[in-house]
Amino acid sequence: MMASESPNTVPTREQIHRAPKVLLHDHLDGGLRPATIVELARETGYDALPETDADRLEVWFRESADSGSLERYLETFSHTVGVMQTREALFRVAAECAEDLAADGVVYAEVRYAPEQHLLRGLTLEQVVEAVDEGFREGERRARAAGRRIRVGALLTAMRHAARALEIAELANRYRDLGVVGFDIAGAEAGHPPTRHLDAFEYLKRENNHFTIHAGEAFGLPSIWQALQWCGADRLGHGVRIIDDIQVAEDGTVKLGRLASYVRDKRIPLELCPTSNLQTGAAPSYAEHPIGLLRKLHFRATVNTDNRLMSGTSMSHEFEQLVRTFDYTLDDMQWFTVNAMKSAFIPFDERLAMINDVVKPGYAALKSEWLFRETSR
Repeated sequence: MMASESPNTVPTREQIHRAPKVLLHDHLDGGLRPATIVELARETGYDALPETDADRLEVWFRESADSGSLERYLETFSHTVGVMQTREALFRVAAECAEDLAADGVVYAEVRYAPEQHLLRGLTLEQVVEAVDEGFREGERRARAAGRRIRVGALLTAMRHAARALEIAELANRYRDLGVVGFDIAGAEAGHPPTRHLDAFEYLKRENNHFTIHAGEAFGLPSIWQALQWCGADRLGHGVRIIDDIQVAEDGTVKLGRLASYVRDKRIPLELCPTSNLQTGAAPSYAEHPIGLLRKLHFRATVNTDNRLMSGTSMSHEFEQLVRTFDYTLDDMQWFTVNAMKSAFIPFDERLAMINDVVKPGYAALKSEWLFRETSR
């Protein structure tokens, strides 16, 4: 069999789009449709948008996020959060999120948001959670009606610079059987270590609940170490800076430090977001992004979008860049996707069913297409 006839050849853009994908790190307030922002601003009276034309606004978000600074990147969220202050707005944004992900081939997603940031117009924390959950369920229904399937779970995020982590952790626990699958902390890492929120993490561990922690994006190994060894995180949000504990010699030999070895040996999932990392300066290019080496070293690496609006990205776009850069095959895509599904916060039997009944059959069908290609010219 010639190499060009192998079912493991590099996938086409269209195959990448159709491939079943699993997303663990996506921010609800980072994925709004530009037209929706404009419409919600008009409906809610939000008058601080830098542009009121949807196309120009989309460009503004991307250019503003391309600063190379995590702090500047985070500033763009004032506008998306600004229009997400009513029940109707939250419902709409959540429903469209599920629809958009399903249209991109995502079959399972955990989407995170910070309830504490949506209280400016009188909503309670509980009303925020319930509105978003209803929106996700509506988006799932719309996707089914369009011939697509997706399951969406929520991660409730506490802002690491604030003091409501325990309150949000308790909220996540109360809604754990109503669409909320776990907890997270987010925001600028520098000066806001995860250990400030130990009471929240200790509470979640006592309740046998799941949590991930943004760590190792803008700040390095100490952030990762604290998230794991002090806080007990199940996953690392980003975790890309684990590369700082890996040495590659001139002859290509690799030596892992103690922390990197621990992360790999314990199969701790890394929620890697390549395009976002380029924007915030965590990596200089796709070719130099640590995901290439982490894949070779068999870390529990996963591929994610982070903020689809700010990064102008999607799961298909992320995989397109990786396929183009590293010559990844459908087998590589399946490896990343199975990693993500293994690392999801839903019950084991449901994860296993998604892998065996959705993910693997989907990739098998794509990999078999070369058998039926038209050979005549």
